[in-house]
Amino acid sequence: MKNLKFKSARAALDLSQDDLAKICGVSRQTISAIEKGDYNPTINLCIAICKALGKTLDDIFWDE
Repeated sequence: MKNLKFKSARAALDLSQDDLAKICGVSRQTISAIEKGDYNPTINLCIAICKALGKTLDDIFWDE
């Protein structure tokens, strides 16, 4: 399932997938796969993403 909350939070900060990947220390393909729902990140990567986006884990990764 696509993670639209993740994509919209990234876009709201005007960050490209590559920008966010560099901040988090992963590849652009990893960020793309997370947004597409093709990859489940580790908790450490989830935390790094949330810190970079200024969001909580619930904001980005919790399904409602």
